[in-house]
Amino acid sequence: MSQADASTPTDRDAVRFRDAGEAALVVEFGARVDPDLNARVLALDAALGRDPVAGILETVPTYRSLMIHYDPLRLDRDALAARVGALLDRPPAGPRAGRTWTLPCCYDPAFAEDLAAVADWAGLPASAVAARHAQGTYRVYMYGFAPGFAYLGGLPDALAIPRRPTPRPPHPANALLVGGGLAAVATFPMPTGWYVVGRTPERLYSEDRPQSFLVEPGDGLRFEPIDAATFAALEARAAQGEILARRSP
Repeated sequence: MSQADASTPTDRDAVRFRDAGEAALVVEFGARVDPDLNARVLALDAALGRDPVAGILETVPTYRSLMIHYDPLRLDRDALAARVGALLDRPPAGPRAGRTWTLPCCYDPAFAEDLAAVADWAGLPASAVAARHAQGTYRVYMYGFAPGFAYLGGLPDALAIPRRPTPRPPHPANALLVGGGLAAVATFPMPTGWYVVGRTPERLYSEDRPQSFLVEPGDGLRFEPIDAATFAALEARAAQGEILARRSP
């Protein structure tokens, strides 16, 4: 992404405005994966949703920034930046209240091809790696890379294995991944530099649902271990459109 630094001095904790081409403005809140930064990103996204600006086409929240795609024939870049700045100067209303979802997950070796490799790296038994992964509470920071691919923070430090130097062969759909200190839930089979430590029968993305994405940025995720037989039964129910995850406010 070509970016020209167009930041303006500000007392908003070094918020910077950067241009991404001629039709997108990136509002950066920092340079790290941090729940407080991400909450500010989502708060700005929510503010733009509550108070729409004519000419904005789409907003894309990330770990630490919000990309705002706009029509330059309808909306001037400086006018957009001024509008965003005015929203940032308001007392923050905050993003929507996040929900916590509990997803069934199978850590059986047939569903966790890389569990042994992560265990070797961590110096733990494979069962301990599965237990620590399941004990975590994860934050959904953003979607990206593929439809419904959820990037998660909150991975226990003991499982913060670096990503692979080269991609591994394609993993199955709905794989649970770790790598580079982060976690993820992948929705489509694809090669990856992450490690597969389990699989959920739930679909975080489905074109057949009114809301294709099950969870949203700012939500929490937990994983509930299940055995292979339970996985097979739940996968059949999910294939019929049933939502398996339990949601709490």
